[in-house]
Amino acid sequence: MPVHPPRPDALDFTAALDRAGGVAGNMPLALVNERTDMVVADVVELAITRRSRRKGLLGRDELPSSTGMVLAPCCSIHTAFMRFPIDAAFVSRGGKVVRMVHELRAWRMALSPRAYAVVELPAGTLRRRDVATGDRLYFVQRAVDARSAARDAGGGR
Repeated sequence: MPVHPPRPDALDFTAALDRAGGVAGNMPLALVNERTDMVVADVVELAITRRSRRKGLLGRDELPSSTGMVLAPCCSIHTAFMRFPIDAAFVSRGGKVVRMVHELRAWRMALSPRAYAVVELPAGTLRRRDVATGDRLYFVQRAVDARSAARDAGGGR
C-alpha cells in the first residue's frame, strides 16, 4: 500500500507531546495512521506526567470507542486492576509502531524496550483501524467547539 504524505496539520509525535506538556496536556488531539490516512483515535488523552502515567486507565469502567490514551515516556504497561481489555501500540519517538498487543486482559504486562510511548486503545481498535507494525502515527490538532471546551475544562456535565 502506498504511504500517504502527512497532512499539512500533522504534528510530529514527540514535538506534539512536548508542546502539550507546556499547556498542561490539554491540547485537543486526534491520532492518525500515516499509511492509511485513517483516524485511529478521535480523542486522545495524554498521560505525560509521572502522576498521570501512574493512574493511566485505572478506575475506569471502559475506554470510549475512538478514544485513546498516550503514555510518554513509557515502554511498559500493566493491566492490574483494569476492568476491561485494551489494545496497545508501542511507538518510537518518531511515532513508528514498533510493537502491538491485541486485547490485553486484566492482570497482564506488556513491554517494548525500543518504545518511547504507548498508545492504549479500546480492545479491537488496532485491527478495526488497520494499524500494523511499522506504521507511523501522528497527531493532528482537532477543532473544539465552545461546549466541548467547557466540558473538557470541567465547566460542563
